[in-house]
Amino acid sequence: MRIGLIGTGRIGAFHAGTLAALPAVGRLVLHDAVEQQARELAGKIGADWAGDLDGLLGSGLDGVVIAAPTAVHDTLVRAAAAAGVPVFCEKPIAVGLAATRALLAELSGSGVPLQVGFQRRFDAGYTALRDAVAAGELGRLHTVRACTADPAPPPAGYLALSGGIFRDCAVHDFDSVRWVTGREVVEVSATGADRGDPAFAAAGDVDTAVTVLTLDDGTLVSCTATRYNGAGYDVRMEVAGSRSTLATGYDERAPLPTTTGAVSSAAPYDGFLSRFHDAYVAEMAAFTEVAAGLRPSPCTGGDALAALLIAEAADRSLRTGRPVRVEG
Repeated sequence: MRIGLIGTGRIGAFHAGTLAALPAVGRLVLHDAVEQQARELAGKIGADWAGDLDGLLGSGLDGVVIAAPTAVHDTLVRAAAAAGVPVFCEKPIAVGLAATRALLAELSGSGVPLQVGFQRRFDAGYTALRDAVAAGELGRLHTVRACTADPAPPPAGYLALSGGIFRDCAVHDFDSVRWVTGREVVEVSATGADRGDPAFAAAGDVDTAVTVLTLDDGTLVSCTATRYNGAGYDVRMEVAGSRSTLATGYDERAPLPTTTGAVSSAAPYDGFLSRFHDAYVAEMAAFTEVAAGLRPSPCTGGDALAALLIAEAADRSLRTGRPVRVEG
């Protein structure tokens, strides 16, 4: 296959290395607004590069991966769809709810598959949780707990563009909750704290948040998110039912020292690329199958919209101090 990749920053460079190593990818073509960056990466991994977008999309691609800055995601998705090229796009696929709805409406009749980058769907632990729930091994679910904790906040300049902690960070938990449980979120109640860098308040954001979700079968979910977890990068989920409980994220690198002194000697995860390395590789492998027409998209634009609607409701709840119904 001939796969294109747009955006050669941190996540783009990681995806490029992954794609170049996949047996299904015969040739990889890179493009970036900073041409020299794409050329240098192409030289390192033995890929081709394209100096302009039209040249990339017109080069006989079987699929394209979009890892460019968020502000241009929807423009690039539209361009790929117009060229009839299957698309993988990092989240979010557009900035804001209205733009997301507009993009999905335009794509609905195109026949071009879209896969969105929620990599936790490809993590072995999250997959095991989903399989156990689907098989009824846990019984009737009553409580789900999800956690995303960054070891340090992003740069101040990023905060104003991030969309806030719910849309940028906790949205991964919101998607995971839907995917693992197979249920929809009907109501959201959120609160947050801003006790760190003044840049959060300046951006209208918080550095720590707690969200309570009510699922359509009555299951209760708590999602916690913070930008200041000094112990290390921490992502976990627990699913509790009437018969049993199952959790993921408690491996030897989880940053969870205990009062009993049971501390792992392994270094904690430093970020999402190390924590979800294998999931990202599996995600790209899945996209090559989507692009080849071998499977449907495992994370659709509709899934991205559903997670965004929960994030929007959480943000509204934070600002109003009241529970908010999730509207479709």
